[in-house]
Amino acid sequence: MLKDLQNPAQLKEMSYRELQQLAAEIRSELIDTVAECGGHLASNLGVVELTLAMHRVFNCPEDKFVFDVGHQCYVHKLLTGRYGQFHSLRKQGGISGFPDADESPYDTFVAGHASTAISAALGMARTRDVMHADNSVVAVVGDGALTGGMCYEALNDAGQSKTRMIVILNDNEMSISRNVGALSGYLNSLRQSKSYCAFKRTIRRGLEKIPGIGMPVFHFIERLRDALKSLFIDGKFFEALGFVYIGPIDGHDIRHLCRILNRAKNDKRPVLVHVVTQKGKGYRPAENHPDDFHGVAPFYVESGKARSGGDAGCGTVIAHQLSEMADSDIRISVISAAMVAGTGMQEFQKQHPDRFFDVGIAEEHAVTMAAGMAASGMRPYVAVYSTFMQRAYDQILNDVCRCELPVTLLLDRAGFVGADGKTHQGLFDLSYLRAMPNLIVAAPRDVRDLKKLIDLSATVNQPMAIRYPKAGLDLGPRMAAQQPLKVGEWELLSDGEDVMIFAVGPMVQIAMQVAIELMGKRIRAGVVDARFIKPMDEKLLMEKSRNVKLVVTIEENSVIGGFGEGVAAELCAAGLNRRILNLGAPDRFIAHARISQQRQDCGLRVEQICARIQEAFAAEQGGQA
Repeated sequence: MLKDLQNPAQLKEMSYRELQQLAAEIRSELIDTVAECGGHLASNLGVVELTLAMHRVFNCPEDKFVFDVGHQCYVHKLLTGRYGQFHSLRKQGGISGFPDADESPYDTFVAGHASTAISAALGMARTRDVMHADNSVVAVVGDGALTGGMCYEALNDAGQSKTRMIVILNDNEMSISRNVGALSGYLNSLRQSKSYCAFKRTIRRGLEKIPGIGMPVFHFIERLRDALKSLFIDGKFFEALGFVYIGPIDGHDIRHLCRILNRAKNDKRPVLVHVVTQKGKGYRPAENHPDDFHGVAPFYVESGKARSGGDAGCGTVIAHQLSEMADSDIRISVISAAMVAGTGMQEFQKQHPDRFFDVGIAEEHAVTMAAGMAASGMRPYVAVYSTFMQRAYDQILNDVCRCELPVTLLLDRAGFVGADGKTHQGLFDLSYLRAMPNLIVAAPRDVRDLKKLIDLSATVNQPMAIRYPKAGLDLGPRMAAQQPLKVGEWELLSDGEDVMIFAVGPMVQIAMQVAIELMGKRIRAGVVDARFIKPMDEKLLMEKSRNVKLVVTIEENSVIGGFGEGVAAELCAAGLNRRILNLGAPDRFIAHARISQQRQDCGLRVEQICARIQEAFAAEQGGQA
């Protein structure tokens, strides 16, 4: 049936038996496609019936669906005319792994970061009211997102204003890593209330014994059951915020979901529907290990094993090193924001559970808590993806840097991130971190350099940020500094008389390849590993820029506000008039594709950089002539 589904309105004509069959087809398609393309699997397998029920009850796109984070939107995409494109998931030119308003009118809000859906949905609901429209607005929020404070700001606002909207709480006990915190325990108590479960079974058995019961009577008894349910389950937390609470509801019972959603649709008050689902449902490896199948690389369906072995990754290298450091230094601690596995910190969590803190999807809290720990004598490391750390800008600036506290920020997934695309690119951290006083900002060229920076971070008595990609390059001992690193000290890897290239992080390897290519074109180019973006090595910068005709900077960061602009400012302030070529990510959001394709799209492949340098060098030569 899936291949014949042109739009979600067709679901309204299907029987519940057909919808169950369609659910099975969707799960099969999800497993096969994600096994080929990679992506978010377990979260999507868990919302199949819920998404079917939503589209059966509501009239999308007139009714607005806002998926929090968006990593559970694959089923929505399949039901809204994108089955034929689904094989292109997360590939260059194909459909995004997240909601994308440019891709389809059914995607009403571009998402990618957690805890934003209720706020966005409230904005849409208020717009509807101002425009005197009558459409429904539905926010689908995972229980993991409720560990983020922004949800409560929105719930409080919506509840006190009594704005008509629906929040579906998809409760599967997971975000990226297993949920933590008091709220997770509260939801767990709602799910596992033995009194309620026993009551529900009794009512169901009683209804089944009544022959020929009519639907009006059935619905009356169902409403009575839900009213009596409050005697057994305390849903008053959400009611105190001004929401009508309905739940918990079996998130895999399409018929019951449709009844409940119809009730919520007809209510004129803000409603929260608590739906319990199983993350990874329908695929045994994902059911057994939902955290491992949250976001996956291509894998073999039969075994669930990844198709390529991959490498240890920078996060795993850091976790191992920090764990060893913590063996002899009680001050070392690690803080995660609901991404223990994503940042590779499992080893530290296992070896030092008393000094590992997963605070949930709460980056702001993570950073300020780290500041409090550092102010009390600890050496905290905050491990968060680059794209998520920008959510804690104010806390880094005011609570860490202003106080000059020895907090180390570990920015994973810095630079291009490949298939995750626009919402996850780590291309802005250098730009906003450079502006913060007292902060050391560093980027290792490979895992050897990364280890040296971690060693250094334990000795400096000020804030430090280390940004690195997911994959861990090893450029070998010949390119490894033999001495311990010093703050602000760069490394000359090769000298040049015509061009000097100052490269950051993984771009150092590309810069070395560029220098070799330029030799064949009779341009003598040198390379400096500018591992410290702040403070800069002013002495080496001036020394190696003074006698060349062209200065080039290369970084996996936005050229606006990035390392290159810092170099240009330093040279200008010193009165050194040199032609400067700044290469990096352009002033736009970079779509999903392989990292090599994204670099090519931004002109950062070796042959493209060579061409740009040749052009600029020729222009400089012509100008001097």
